[in-house]
Amino acid sequence: MNTFWAICGIVIIVLVLSDAFETVVLPRRVTRQFRLTAWFYRRAWRPWAALARRIKKDARRESFLGYFGPLSLILLLVLWAGSLIFGFALLQFGAGRHLKLSGEPITFGLLLYHSGETFFTLGYGDIIPESPFARALAVTEAGTGFGFLAIVIGYLPTIYSGFSRREIEISRLDARAGSPPTAAELLLRFGKCPQQSVLDEIFRDWERWSAEVLESHLSYGVLGYFRSQHINQSWLGALTTILDATALVMAGIGDIKDEQASLTFSMARHAVVDLAQVYRAQYNPDYPDRLPEAEFARLRQMLADEDLKIHDDPEFLEKLAHLRSMYEAYAYGLAQRLVIMLPPWVNALKRKDNWEAGPWDRLIQARGLGEHAQKILRVEDHF
Repeated sequence: MNTFWAICGIVIIVLVLSDAFETVVLPRRVTRQFRLTAWFYRRAWRPWAALARRIKKDARRESFLGYFGPLSLILLLVLWAGSLIFGFALLQFGAGRHLKLSGEPITFGLLLYHSGETFFTLGYGDIIPESPFARALAVTEAGTGFGFLAIVIGYLPTIYSGFSRREIEISRLDARAGSPPTAAELLLRFGKCPQQSVLDEIFRDWERWSAEVLESHLSYGVLGYFRSQHINQSWLGALTTILDATALVMAGIGDIKDEQASLTFSMARHAVVDLAQVYRAQYNPDYPDRLPEAEFARLRQMLADEDLKIHDDPEFLEKLAHLRSMYEAYAYGLAQRLVIMLPPWVNALKRKDNWEAGPWDRLIQARGLGEHAQKILRVEDHF
């Protein structure tokens, strides 16, 4: 019996099983210094992100980045399964006796093969464990493989369910704040509503969304690498837009009350700070100013044109600067880490929302509305 190899096998098995438990089953963040899953994502994401940054076209870059989340899930499962097979093979090598039906000598390579067929419950029977311990170990490995398969079956739907819930609200923001979403567009569309409850309800929905994103991304960190369907949308962009809008309301715009805005800002800020730690975003003291003086003057004028006047006093600027300092560095760090473009405060050009655009728009415009109207009339006459 080779005790050293047996101990190595036990260590690998315990490490992988505890990591899988913490990643899939345990619904909370683990702050231990070393985790296999965290190590895997750090090593896999860096070269992937470096390659993505070399792609000049936004659509191609987003498409390339969009493969990482789903592909990393598959690779992580392969890493877990391969490590467990290797660990059990070491344990069998160190503690068990085996017999091959053809009479060939048992090597570690054959034990690795035997561990794989046992883990996946193939049971060819060409290698037979002889000692009681080796037989018990084979049964244990088969049960572990069966349980691992059950965990995988339950893990993938959970991930995609969390992704779907996140993306629904991001899609809804398109008609509320533009594409890409901006704080200015959100306030221009809903800041003048006769009843402020409309804007408050939007902020309330995003307070709940921020809490759900925080909970789901803490439990399942891979969700942060899943990209949205459109290149001008992202979960971080939506979160930053809501922080911008609520910060403006809290600093003081017209007669808009800030009670719900304050609650939403608190939850969204909590989410961006915690997630910056989860994804190991780096603080950059020289992060760019997203709202320079010229852009702020443009924002002020746009809101004033719609009777949404920004309070013209030093206190407004001080409060807005303080609120921005609470989240912008974290948002920028996350954007750098995950290769996500942060939205501006004001769109430089007037663009169609995603729901307004379509691949046939130019063809329809080229043929003209007159011909379209005639076709409709002919159909109505037919009926």
